[in-house]
Amino acid sequence: MTSDAVRRVQSGSPWEESLGFARAVAAGDRVLVAGTTAFKGTVLYGEGDPYEQAKVAFTTAVEALGEFGLGADSVIRTRMYLTHARDVEAVGRAHKEFFDTVRPVSTLLVVEGFVDPRILVEVEVEAFRGAEQS
Repeated sequence: MTSDAVRRVQSGSPWEESLGFARAVAAGDRVLVAGTTAFKGTVLYGEGDPYEQAKVAFTTAVEALGEFGLGADSVIRTRMYLTHARDVEAVGRAHKEFFDTVRPVSTLLVVEGFVDPRILVEVEVEAFRGAEQS
């Protein structure tokens, strides 16, 4: 794969610049979306509400896929990181709203915490670009 086959997009997250990463990277037939929270710029949406934070995070992740002409129906893998096991049902409900008909493989982990303690959920998605979309 040549470097021409890799494309990156930014979303304006304050951490993208300071840590040196892209929101999403397309490489070959895959598009990978970095860990995404409910932050938009410096504002955290859904503070204290894991369902709302998951919805915002998935929306941002799917919007990043849109930069490559893809949507939720192209997602083949999701990862969800939670700070509390008690939030599994709420985050799972948000996941189902986005991906119920898609049924990507999925991993859900409970972690100790995030860079900002108000973050309850972080998500990652991977999408497949079929031959008709390349």
